[in-house]
Amino acid sequence: MKSELVEKASEIVTDPLVLVNLVSQRVRQLNSGRAPLIPTRPSMGAADIALTELIEGKIRLVPQIPL
Repeated sequence: MKSELVEKASEIVTDPLVLVNLVSQRVRQLNSGRAPLIPTRPSMGAADIALTELIEGKIRLVPQIPL
């Protein structure tokens, strides 16, 4: 995971715990076979892909409304 991607993503999702959960969920999706939403390079890991998707606005945090 590249630190510059983490820094850019943390400007979008400012709460570190929320950022970790969001990226972790997307990494699980990618590892289970979901297709990346961005062009990828062989050197990119799943976390790099998830962070780049977040930075480019391909994924976003949707607030949950309590029931």
